[in-house]
Amino acid sequence: MGQHSRPTSRRRRSLLGPTLFTALSAVVVAAVVTGTHGLSLSDATAAGKAARSSRAAVAPAATAPASEAPAAPAPVDAPAPTDSPSAAPTDGPTGGPTDSAGAGASADPGSTPAATPTPSARATPDTRGVVLGTTATAAATPEAATVGALFSGAAAAGNHFCTASVLHSPGGNLLLTAAHCLGSAGGVTFVPGYRDGSAPYGSWQVTAVHTTTGWSQKGDQDEDFAILETAPNNGRNVEDVVGGNRLGADEPFGATVRLYGYPGDAEEPILCTNTTGRQSTYQRVIDCPAYPSGTSGGPWINVATGDVVGAIGGYQQGGDSDDASYSAYFDHTIAGLVSQVEGTSS
Repeated sequence: MGQHSRPTSRRRRSLLGPTLFTALSAVVVAAVVTGTHGLSLSDATAAGKAARSSRAAVAPAATAPASEAPAAPAPVDAPAPTDSPSAAPTDGPTGGPTDSAGAGASADPGSTPAATPTPSARATPDTRGVVLGTTATAAATPEAATVGALFSGAAAAGNHFCTASVLHSPGGNLLLTAAHCLGSAGGVTFVPGYRDGSAPYGSWQVTAVHTTTGWSQKGDQDEDFAILETAPNNGRNVEDVVGGNRLGADEPFGATVRLYGYPGDAEEPILCTNTTGRQSTYQRVIDCPAYPSGTSGGPWINVATGDVVGAIGGYQQGGDSDDASYSAYFDHTIAGLVSQVEGTSS
């Protein structure tokens, strides 16, 4: 179960019948034999919210929670262009929560844009007048600039498969996404603020993927998050260009957040604001309509603190329904993973 111990009374999904279990076992064995690139989301059932693409998804174990759902969310604002990409490795650790309420340039990876905004010290967007629980295209704000799409190969329209965001760190080179989005860093590029085939700030090559042992060994849905390292673009780290979001651990389940994501069939990000709920001991849930495949890894940014408190993933790999999304609860497990990565990355 990784770093989290679950109550013995926790309900589980009914067991699969012998025939289906045997068939699925064969698929798992085949995936292990062929390696993480053996199955793509277009080859297998695209469960959850990772878009169908040529990249392999790391399927989590069949553990399941049970519980409640939250209230209702809506849109906000984002910025303009700049510059910078580079090179490519992989791996990760640590978990338990609480409850309560509270507060253009070409998208070619080798391209090097111009202007250089510095939204690091950005103000929290004003949410007055925002209708909770509605989804719309995200405006180009400094906060939205920290969110981008992950591409397999060329950063071209229709080639992105998941969402990621810049995580504040001393090295300025870390990203946050869902662990089920990718099993290796090979050929993966991050484009912050991506819109309509344009990379306004440049693109950064992912060089390493770090997950917890709970995820890598058991596919623990409560640890469905990954920290990615990126190489500098023209000598500049991604956070130096677009800023980064601080990690928020042990924040209340009843927080109101802005939820970002890049649908696999769209070329610009969407945004919804709503209050989150407690789906189970280590899972958040939010009601936001029209969050389909491709939005996995999208950040949950607390409107009160500006901290990132979740990433679409976890239960059902982020949700089988487009209108409800999930995230593993962020506590000492992810905080420990981030600290470990910061200690080894340069």
